[in-house]
Amino acid sequence: MDSVRLDKWLWAARFFKTRALAKKAIEGGKVHYNGDRAKTSKSVELGALIRVPQGWDVWEVEVLALSDQRRGAPEARALYRETAESVSRRERESEARRLTNQAMQHPLKRPDKKQRREIQRFQRRQGD
Repeated sequence: MDSVRLDKWLWAARFFKTRALAKKAIEGGKVHYNGDRAKTSKSVELGALIRVPQGWDVWEVEVLALSDQRRGAPEARALYRETAESVSRRERESEARRLTNQAMQHPLKRPDKKQRREIQRFQRRQGD
């Protein structure tokens, strides 16, 4: 295989569920190819660095193989290798999110009738 479009490669590597979502992310400037914004029709080359957002995380991967067919996850992982900096950054950010969520205090139970009335009274005062 000589060349593959960027949107097809991202879909085949299972970063996006559909090519339409891959295209939307590329056109929105979310995906970077060798440090620059790319077009959907950009030809992917071996050894290229691609930055791809995945939820809260941003993956930085090096292209190891080309494919325009979506296969199983183990085969898709063989198409790329995540950089060491990307792995450490994702782990650091994941740990920070976990600690932030632990620090948030959530009520252990629903408010009772008296507390609901106090909340409603407070909200009415804020609306004035």
